[in-house]
Amino acid sequence: MDDDLLITSAANPRLKALSGLRRRRDREESRTTLVEGYEELALALAAGVVPTELYVCPELFSPAGRAGSQDIGEQDELLARLRTLRVPVVRLSRSAFEKVAYREGADGLLGVVGAVGRPVHELPVGKKDLVLLAQGVEKPGNLGAMLRTADAAGVDAVVAADPLTDWGNPNVVRASKGTVFATPVGAGTTQETLDWLHANGIRLVVTTPETSTEHTDISYKGRVAVAVGSEKHGVDDALLAAADERIRIPMAGRVNSLNVSVAAAVVLYEAVRQRR
Repeated sequence: MDDDLLITSAANPRLKALSGLRRRRDREESRTTLVEGYEELALALAAGVVPTELYVCPELFSPAGRAGSQDIGEQDELLARLRTLRVPVVRLSRSAFEKVAYREGADGLLGVVGAVGRPVHELPVGKKDLVLLAQGVEKPGNLGAMLRTADAAGVDAVVAADPLTDWGNPNVVRASKGTVFATPVGAGTTQETLDWLHANGIRLVVTTPETSTEHTDISYKGRVAVAVGSEKHGVDDALLAAADERIRIPMAGRVNSLNVSVAAAVVLYEAVRQRR
């Protein structure tokens, strides 16, 4: 590692470009995004996503300074694999690394990867696919949390319709624990998404409080897309009108809704239970 380029100044142009990837516009223009942390980088690599650059802070990466929970031997193995793949490695001082790091407890690893996600019409479709559709979701943490659930439940694809954030948002990557690289993800307008569903014969199940049908009352067999809406407004009229089934999650308390990522988990695991 001693032979790698070392950056110590926060004014370094390379560092400024890295910081710029926190902005959606910069990510879209460069078609790249940031991946921070051992676990996220390992999942990306396992999914065939190879960083174009790797930034390492030796002070945080070393056993003495390491803030992450991964074994240093595993981290060294990951670094060795990336070197074998000829990924350029740049060393950063602690102050420089903390300038571009976007989470607390950084473990000293930060990679740059290509754009995440694809247009919805390019998503592959299987014979019995289970799809999660998130319409108008604004908070990256919620989108990332839904991806973790989708990965755990074995969902075949996740679609963001009219998203207010993007799949490459570093906080989506972080909240997903890197599963954004393991699950096919797509994005498009609501109409583009509906066209894709119709073209592939995927039944649309929409969550809404405006129905008496509970989420356990219907069948989730075959090609099914489960749709959840934005944190503030839920799904819009266009999605409701296109629904093959409308369902609600029963609420026994004083509130009338769940966090969108929790609602998605409740319905998806009912679908998984039925599809076993």
